[in-house]
Amino acid sequence: MVPLLLVLLLALVLFGAGFALKALWWIAVIVLVLWLLGFVVRTADSGGRRGRWYRW
Repeated sequence: MVPLLLVLLLALVLFGAGFALKALWWIAVIVLVLWLLGFVVRTADSGGRRGRWYRW
């Protein structure tokens, strides 16, 4: 009974880790797209130079 519970617990942990990693990959892709859009959608500052759309 104990080995069966350990296998089920391991499967649950691996499923949870896989779901979390997949979610993190999607978040990373969204952040990358926003970052790349920041290079396209830059505004001009008072000196006529194109500045960054983010502060840092």
